[in-house]
Amino acid sequence: MSASLPPLPKPQESTGEPVLLELGSAEDEPCLRADAARNRARLLEAATRLIEEHGAAGVTMEAVAVAASVGKGTVFRRFGDRTGLLTALLDHSAKQLQAAFLSGPPPLGPGAPPVDRLRAFGLAVLRQAADHLELQLAAQPEAARRYSIPPTRFLSGHVTLLLRQAVPDADCAVLAQALMGCLDPALIHHLTKECGMPMERLEAGWIDLVARVTRTELPQ
Repeated sequence: MSASLPPLPKPQESTGEPVLLELGSAEDEPCLRADAARNRARLLEAATRLIEEHGAAGVTMEAVAVAASVGKGTVFRRFGDRTGLLTALLDHSAKQLQAAFLSGPPPLGPGAPPVDRLRAFGLAVLRQAADHLELQLAAQPEAARRYSIPPTRFLSGHVTLLLRQAVPDADCAVLAQALMGCLDPALIHHLTKECGMPMERLEAGWIDLVARVTRTELPQ
């Protein structure tokens, strides 16, 4: 896995939506020393190999250090803890999603009605979860921090903005948290792996829920 990321697409139009939170760390900045950037990429590549070979459970700070042939302290200094390491592995796809709904084409990006964008957002998050579910579960912090970490705040903030445009008379902050609860990786895992629900049913459920919350008709 490379530490370098493609540039975000240029906005198609101005919507007044701010970039709510940066998902990456300071280590993603161009000023990062070349040797530090190479070390970070090396550690992430080692962690990716461990996931491919042993699943997310096989990714420990010690195992990554051994796989990358560095000291364990190097891994801790770079990522802080195991959650930080796993979050860094998810960072690339998270930034792709961020770029898509902030400046990509509609209906996920600017230019579509807010309800259409809300539908597309949930479908995009569900599909991302399908691709990275085990890693997302392993990267979840303890319950006390789950709702305060930047990626979660970023996504719930975007949902809140769309709800304010669609149903301005509602308590959009509370409704946004309720909607985000349906996109929680632990719930997706429970429904798909333990209850046997196909992802198509979760996607249809999201479309139905958005219609009910926003008091709109189901799309034809």
